[in-house]
Amino acid sequence: MYQLPEQFVRANRASVETFTTFAQAAFSGAERVAALNLNAARSLLEEGTSTSRNWLAAKDVQDMVSLQATLARPDLGTLNAYSRRVLDITVQTQEALSDVVDARLSEINTDLDLALDTMVKNAPAGSDLALSAFRTSLSAVNSAYKELSRTAKQITEMAEANFAVAAATKPAPKIA
Repeated sequence: MYQLPEQFVRANRASVETFTTFAQAAFSGAERVAALNLNAARSLLEEGTSTSRNWLAAKDVQDMVSLQATLARPDLGTLNAYSRRVLDITVQTQEALSDVVDARLSEINTDLDLALDTMVKNAPAGSDLALSAFRTSLSAVNSAYKELSRTAKQITEMAEANFAVAAATKPAPKIA
């Protein structure tokens, strides 16, 4: 008789737990990106300080020309490492969030199946067709979600592979 309020309490408790887990995973990813950015800013500041000291230590035009040639070369290795780290954090965060959503959807599907079984037992005669149609549509929705999830994972894997190829490709040397 009091089963309905208990179901709402259980559903709300599960929703709060899911939201908390989801938020923790999102904040963890954001913290990692913020730490990465702080470290990158610190490195840039250190490099800028070193460059300024080198400019101030230059004694003649030849030193300035060689220093300018050194500074004109982009540091692709550092840029690639930073980009790779951002991609890794993004992929790991996306996987954690996806796991939370998958687990919650699995729980919802289980609860819905139990509720449908109860409805079938208590349903009036002739409602079997409607409940069967509802189960079929629920199955179609679950299949579509699984397919979208699989496609998203494939796209992520392709992006990682493309990034790895791009990072491994060295730019052609400049001819002076």
